[in-house]
Amino acid sequence: MRHVDFSPLYRSTVGFDRLFSMLDTLGQPDNGQTYPPYNIERTGEDAYRISMAVAGFGEEDISIEAHRNVLTVKGEKSTEQKDEGELLYRGIASRSFERRFQLADHVEVTGASLENGLLHIELTRNIPEEMKPRRIPIASVKDAKEIEAKAH
Repeated sequence: MRHVDFSPLYRSTVGFDRLFSMLDTLGQPDNGQTYPPYNIERTGEDAYRISMAVAGFGEEDISIEAHRNVLTVKGEKSTEQKDEGELLYRGIASRSFERRFQLADHVEVTGASLENGLLHIELTRNIPEEMKPRRIPIASVKDAKEIEAKAH
């Protein structure tokens, strides 16, 4: 992947440092990290879901933390389960993992559930009322003159 030089943009923009650093980190390889596999889907106009395949992990083995626009999901097996038989082949991964997701501004985690080996994390974008676009009424010239006449 090509590296993009953002230094010209740093000279003419203010307050976009976080965006440029995020773009820099997204361009770097993940060091081949493919475990656990996950999906990101849009479930509504302002709703999203991250689904991760975490077979073999229980609720007590997984921690989810959202801090400063970064969602971190960690999985650590607390104790190795002892089966009654001898393990001849281990094909089900039970290694620890950590996945990080960059969240846009005003995206909040609203819930998480673990069902059938899939961890579902629900996200919602809540834009504050003062940041939503609002319609500005246009007064006609006639209305403006009547207001001025009443003011005198």
